[in-house]
Amino acid sequence: MTPVIAAAAPEVFGARHLALLGLAAALAVVVVVAARRLRGRDAERPVTTTCGWVLLVASLAWMGWWMLPENWDIGRSLPLHFSDVLRLIAAVALIWRARWAVAITYYWGLTLNTQALLSPHPSQLRLSPVEFPFYWGLHITVLLVAIGLIWGLGYRPQWRDFRLAFGAVLLWAALVMGINALIGTNYGFLNDHPPGASILDLLGPWPIFIFWEIVLVAAVWALMTWPWTRQRRGAGGVRNR
Repeated sequence: MTPVIAAAAPEVFGARHLALLGLAAALAVVVVVAARRLRGRDAERPVTTTCGWVLLVASLAWMGWWMLPENWDIGRSLPLHFSDVLRLIAAVALIWRARWAVAITYYWGLTLNTQALLSPHPSQLRLSPVEFPFYWGLHITVLLVAIGLIWGLGYRPQWRDFRLAFGAVLLWAALVMGINALIGTNYGFLNDHPPGASILDLLGPWPIFIFWEIVLVAAVWALMTWPWTRQRRGAGGVRNR
């Protein structure tokens, strides 16, 4: 008999992971070029609005899939990760161009969302008909929305946007930590380390790493704000609210 050899699990920063990151980088260039050509034209709002609705429908479909009885897992099915709410906010940013939504999409999308791309659990790299395309497709899309709004459509974050996004992340984290404590889960990886390797491993045990997360987020987001405030103020078509 020929022995059955189990397929090796895909590795983080292995060939498949690097290919996905390369795809995200290539798409980012395409989005920036396309958004710059679209900016200020009559087609800008119809195109971005349509993209926003597509993202919203896809995000709700992904949430609904996890709610199906055969997929239900109290530790995974509730839409309580930062990326879950961020997808909805990114859709709002595209559809209505509300400044609060654009601000959160920028800060969360380029940092918190990016962690899911750079340090996924190896299981997220396994090919599957639903989880693989939705996980990678939605995370990459949110990253592209953030990049497109800034380097494509001309959104320029200001210190008030930094304060809004930082306050929002603290409120969401406090809410989710409370829910985690109540039902014994770890959404947002706020009550324990994630199961796979991540940057949190360098920040000490819980709850020490929460403190350092807050410090790092504040510092990085401040650096993400400062260069834009030195340029001429302007919303680049983004509605102020």
